[in-house]
This record gives sequence, C-alpha cells and structure tokens, in this order.
Amino acid sequence: MRKALVVGGANGIGLSIATELANKQDIEKVYIVDKAFFSDEYSNEKFDVYQFDLTQEDYSIFDKFKDIDTLMITAGFGRLALFKDVEEEMIPLSFNVNTIPVMRIIKRFYHKLESQQDFYCGVMVSIAGFMSSPFFSIYAATKAALKVFIESVNVELFKAGSINQILNVSPGSLKGTSFTNGKTDLSVTAPMAQAIIAEMEKKNDLFIPQYEEVFKTVLQRYQDDFRKEGAHSYDYKLERLSRL
Repeated sequence: MRKALVVGGANGIGLSIATELANKQDIEKVYIVDKAFFSDEYSNEKFDVYQFDLTQEDYSIFDKFKDIDTLMITAGFGRLALFKDVEEEMIPLSFNVNTIPVMRIIKRFYHKLESQQDFYCGVMVSIAGFMSSPFFSIYAATKAALKVFIESVNVELFKAGSINQILNVSPGSLKGTSFTNGKTDLSVTAPMAQAIIAEMEKKNDLFIPQYEEVFKTVLQRYQDDFRKEGAHSYDYKLERLSRL
C-alpha cells in the first residue's frame, strides 16, 4: 500500500489533491504538512496532519515520512501589487515560502527520486514563472526560479538513469481555491486535482492546464514580443484589480 505527503495540503488545490489521493484504494495514508489550520470539515480517516511553518530552519519533521512514494508540494502565496507598493520584507519571505522550501524538501527525498523504484513527485509552480508578470513581479520571480530548478534536476535524474521525474504544474488562476483569500470548494477543484495526480503518476515533467485553449497562444505572444505581451498583462491585471 502506498503513502503520500502533501506539503500545503490544509486548503486550496493542496487539500483537493490530498483528498483525491485519499480516495484511491491503493493509498493507505496521506500525510499533510501545512502552516495553516486544518479544518475538521475536511477530515479523512487516511489523513495524518502536521502543522509546520516552512520558514523555520529545522526541517527534521520531514524525516517522519521516509515511507512515502508520492510527494506533492503546493505551498505558496502571492499578492497582486506593483513592486513599488510591496514592503521590502516581502521579498525574502516570498522566496522563503514559495521557492527555497521546495528545494529543501526535494533534497531530502532526492534518493527516492534517483532510485529505480517508482516515486511520484509534483510541484505547484505557476504560468507566471514562464513570462513577465506585472503586479506579480516577486511571485513570478519565485516561480521562475522553481521552473528552472525543476527542469535542471529533471535532466540530472534522466542522465543518471532514473525512472522518475518531477512534475511542474503551472496553471493560471484556479477557481475554488483559497489563493486569493477565497474559500476552498472541493467540488470545483476535484477535476483539476485528479488531472494533476494523473499527470504525476504518468511521470510527466510539465502540465500546463488549458495549454491548447489559452496558454499556447499567450506563450507564443510572449516569445514573439515580451515587451508587448508584458504591457498586455499589465492592462489585464489592472482591469482585474478594478473589479476587486
């Protein structure tokens, strides 16, 4: 029987992924690690929940999960704001939540990734990591760092003869999550969580939801003229902010 660890699984897409993993008959335990409070309304007999702040220096808590064969990291935050309006302390905090923990956690489980046994691993990144993202400059920078990190490690794993890869999940905005201070709605997020798990279990290295419908064109526009597409993104987010 399999065991999984979801870091950032107390709400949002992380909770949805944890719930869908728990629904699988071959998984007997889903460990959840999150700074956020875990609400009893989402409890599941397969869940084992630990409260932990990823900005802490001591990561020995992750030594508890040596028996897992599935690792999903979804922790992260972002806030729409111009760089000039962001407090300086938000810069290191953003990297200390969105980026560095992913590297530290994957380092602790790297021996499983490079082994000849199946190990399923995924990270919630963002489409913002693929292009300039005005109003999201720091967030986009934390995700761009993750994108290149994952790509680099995947090449190392491939060249070492490993059968495993890290899945980069890079969506746009996700409905039904608490990313923008909304409330988690598992009925809305379930299909996306199921799709992410399926891509992870295929050991794919990249999953961009709505790629053909939306982001193929957006990324092409960005490649053709990153300045023009950046200006378009600025106007789009400005309009979005005006509706909040």
